Amino acid sequence: MTDRRTILKASLLAPALLARPASAATAAKGDIQMKLPCVVSTWPFGVAANKAAWAILSKGGRALDAVEAGVKIPEADLRNHTVGRAGYPDRDGHVTLDASIMDEHGNAGSVAAMEYIAHPISVARAVMEKTPHVMLAGEGATKFAIEQGFKREELLTPESKKAWQEWLKTAKYSPQANIETKSYGLGTPGGAKNHDTIGMLAIDAKGNLSGACTTSGMAWKVRGRVGDSPIIGAGLYVDNDIGGATSTGVGEEVMRSVGSFLVVELMRQGRSPQEACKEAVERILKKKPDAKMEQVGYLAINKKGEVGAWAIQKGFSYSLCDQTSQDRIVPGQAFFAATPGN
Repeated sequence: MTDRRTILKASLLAPALLARPASAATAAKGDIQMKLPCVVSTWPFGVAANKAAWAILSKGGRALDAVEAGVKIPEADLRNHTVGRAGYPDRDGHVTLDASIMDEHGNAGSVAAMEYIAHPISVARAVMEKTPHVMLAGEGATKFAIEQGFKREELLTPESKKAWQEWLKTAKYSPQANIETKSYGLGTPGGAKNHDTIGMLAIDAKGNLSGACTTSGMAWKVRGRVGDSPIIGAGLYVDNDIGGATSTGVGEEVMRSVGSFLVVELMRQGRSPQEACKEAVERILKKKPDAKMEQVGYLAINKKGEVGAWAIQKGFSYSLCDQTSQDRIVPGQAFFAATPGN
């Protein structure tokens, strides 16, 4: 029983969760009460993604349609080197993309290590709706996408190629936390050197949940590496009776604990979204104390529209959108101050 107390005593907590109210009311236990329908997503670049999702939710549309439309925004954003077509490549110069999606019925689809297709989230949905499978990977995923009418195109942009060629001079691999914040002008300059993802969760006007998660994975990764984002239960999990969760950060740590499924199960046991996210992060730190030098963040929403988040390191933030506002960015709480250089 000492592990949690030791972690909490040694940690430096992030500033208060709310810079300003995120809705008309704030739920108990640190959670944010959203008005339904609503959509939440990881990182500041989630603001633009949320607005695309909100365009569907605000008209009574289905949460599944909303999350797909939402995450397609960062997938297409050439400034974003952690998601989609402008993602940084593996160490051999190949851009490979991962994505997963879940609907209110528990259906799921995903693609892993897919090349040449700019919108992996839409291919993941096609896997869910048009095949008896949950996941397709590599060349098979690309072949399926082309058969479904998706355009094959070169994804290695000139900017990403230049960054990869610069990296090859040293070939030093060092995952960097919170680079989404840096690359969007909200932190230390010179970011966008490594990886991350966008995870999105939505509740529609009928009270149904869906979620989506998409990434280009770790920059300069070993060819064939797949992170948590396309793994159902790791990078994303939705249970329409309880709520949904998604993750960001070092996917290996999330996969080892099946993190998003864990968060939803903790909510099933009565934890609030923030309590569930915090406990899931604690579990990582308990099993691997050195993980405090890495970053993992969880974002969750329950059936009532209460939202919570927690991370290993300070710097993780998330975006909220409902009828009260479409552009809120909330700093997530964390156990530790950011490590030097992050």
